[in-house]
Amino acid sequence: MKESLKIEGMHCAGCANSVEKALSQVEGVSKASVNLATEKALVEFENGEITREKLKEAVQNAGYDVKDEDEKEDPDITGKKKLDVAYHKMWWSWALTIPIILLMIPEMFAGYALGGELVYQLMMIGLSSVVIFYPGLETLRGAWKSAINGSPNMDVLIAMGSLAALGTGFVALLHTFGMGPPFHSFAGIAGMIMAFHLTGRYVETKAKGRASEAIKNLMTLEAKEATIIRNGKEMTIPVKDLQVDDVMIVRPGEKIPTDGKVIDGESSVDESLATGESMPVQKEKGDEVIGSTINKNGTLKVQATKVGSETFLNQIIRMVEEAQGSKVPIQEFADRITAVFVPVIIGLAITTWVAWMIFPEFFGQIAVWASSFIPWINPNMGSVALAFYAAIAVLVIACPCALGLATPTALMVGTGLGAENGILIRKGKAVELLRETDVIVLDKTGTITKGEPSVTDLVTTSDLNAQTMLQYAASAEKGSEHPLGQAIVNYAEEHEVTLWDISGFEALSGKGVIADVDGQQVIIGKKALFEERNINISEDTATEIETYEKQAKTTVLVGIDEILVGIIAIADPIKEDSKEAILTFKEMGFTPVMMTGDNERTARAVAKEVGIEQVIADVLPDQKSNEIKRLQSNGKKVIMVGDGINDAPALTQADVGIAIGTGTDVAIESGDIVLVKGELKSVVQAIKLSEATFKKIKQNLFWAFFYNVVMIPLAIMGMMHPVLAEAAMAFSSINVVFNSRRLQKADLSTS
Repeated sequence: MKESLKIEGMHCAGCANSVEKALSQVEGVSKASVNLATEKALVEFENGEITREKLKEAVQNAGYDVKDEDEKEDPDITGKKKLDVAYHKMWWSWALTIPIILLMIPEMFAGYALGGELVYQLMMIGLSSVVIFYPGLETLRGAWKSAINGSPNMDVLIAMGSLAALGTGFVALLHTFGMGPPFHSFAGIAGMIMAFHLTGRYVETKAKGRASEAIKNLMTLEAKEATIIRNGKEMTIPVKDLQVDDVMIVRPGEKIPTDGKVIDGESSVDESLATGESMPVQKEKGDEVIGSTINKNGTLKVQATKVGSETFLNQIIRMVEEAQGSKVPIQEFADRITAVFVPVIIGLAITTWVAWMIFPEFFGQIAVWASSFIPWINPNMGSVALAFYAAIAVLVIACPCALGLATPTALMVGTGLGAENGILIRKGKAVELLRETDVIVLDKTGTITKGEPSVTDLVTTSDLNAQTMLQYAASAEKGSEHPLGQAIVNYAEEHEVTLWDISGFEALSGKGVIADVDGQQVIIGKKALFEERNINISEDTATEIETYEKQAKTTVLVGIDEILVGIIAIADPIKEDSKEAILTFKEMGFTPVMMTGDNERTARAVAKEVGIEQVIADVLPDQKSNEIKRLQSNGKKVIMVGDGINDAPALTQADVGIAIGTGTDVAIESGDIVLVKGELKSVVQAIKLSEATFKKIKQNLFWAFFYNVVMIPLAIMGMMHPVLAEAAMAFSSINVVFNSRRLQKADLSTS
């Protein structure tokens, strides 16, 4: 069971870790994953006693809140509200901080304090206090909540840094009245720290909103109203009131309200939202259509087949949201660091202050040396003030946010880009694991071939004529769901062959079927099934079978009462892009392998045509996963590409399972990646997207680590002005988000 929670009040990676830890500790929860970028938690559990309220309570106990289900809003409105709040906080902080800067400039460079020292100190304290306790109040509240819950976050560092700086102003003020020691005031810096922090929050909020544009666009694509026929009358109703089997009228230029089947009319439909394909698709009676796609010219009557959460669009949104909430293995290392980051930084800040106090001469010499080329260092402040200066800089320069945003923002942009191109990344781990694979196993039917086999030849081996043999075979296959059986039935119907009723139907997995037709037992299936039952196959028949198989045709034998009466040859056309895609796999360094239940000769013929050397043939559906295991036992990392139905065990067993869906068939739970388009070139696009996304994740993590590794030591040595330190911290987070957004320009072309 899964539950998705919208978390409120998270501001950094420490916050996400705190919520994740709180949810994981709820008895019965097997896994909890919190995404800072999307502000969502995905909780998995098997205990039926776990309720949303229990999970909500755990989040609240950690100092955060959960948005109730009935509070859901339009994503654009919600994002705009957050951006407006962040903007107003930033605006007020700078409206108060700019006067602080204007007052500080003459004091710093000319030693002139406007209104005298006392008035100057009071103005610094007053203005900074308003900045900290008005627009910065939420930051202080967040710091307090996380601190009392034993999981300090980024807000704690900002609160400690700004309040400590403000506190020095009060000490200096007391000295002015002869009641305290001489001390350099950093009160003005306190307001500037908070102003830069709130500016960083605003830019980060704006950038994160843009990073999630793709999924928000999907959520706003749904049609609002539907024109339906009820009781013989045409009426317009909200889409949310649609019911399965409602007949909808869709006129040119209108969105198709929900998933359905065309029952009357012809038109072309723009399905680009689903497949990324710009060319409209022709639709006629019997064809499936996808909700929210656009009818281009003719009027269609569509019978609703799926409504609400079961529609194609909602399935995509759910898959993408789950992917964005999942984690890439490389993120685990960053998570371990961010979990202890804030306490370590607080410890470092205290250690910095103590070190400056114990070794004032050593650090003082560094300050004197650095002041010759760094204008903001003033070695004349005194050892205590310099110690505070360095400690405050350490507190506000450390940035766990960049580490926490490095993976989820890249994954957010990558999954959104994928959704726009018909590539649904269901599990974040696939992004990383794909780069480690070296073998691509391709199911033949429906993956390399179109999966729409048709009868090409009918050969009788007895006195029975071809039409009568077809009548027996098609009647027996009438109850089969196998593509080859359906091909025989379709061929008979096309030739207006009357089918008999059957009894005693039995499907033999991967072998064939047995049924009683018109009082006779009919056996249809592979050559192996006939050999197994000791049904005689003459040399001439065997030669004929071999001839068809060399032509890449699958042969189905027909027997009546244990006597072979004929052969039906069936061909499954190869997809137009298969050969080109397989050549691209080779160029990318992968070894393509074809796996099929067909016999070796037919399989080899198909493989030769598309350029595959390695073939695994005569594999029953339940044996496919064992073949994947065999490849893995030989040290191979395997991608399995299949249709997600009889290939489900193999897709699950593979290191990365890629399920190819078609049209509305996207509810495939076994694939790590689901491709909406039934084209093999989509696999190439999926691999390129995964490579590009993982590259961004690595870049983000590198710069996040690099920033902290370089900047924190500089702050310890007293070389970073606290205000510049806070500005640099904000920039590091913003850099990660904007670098992730560049992923939207990734080249997914297959040529």
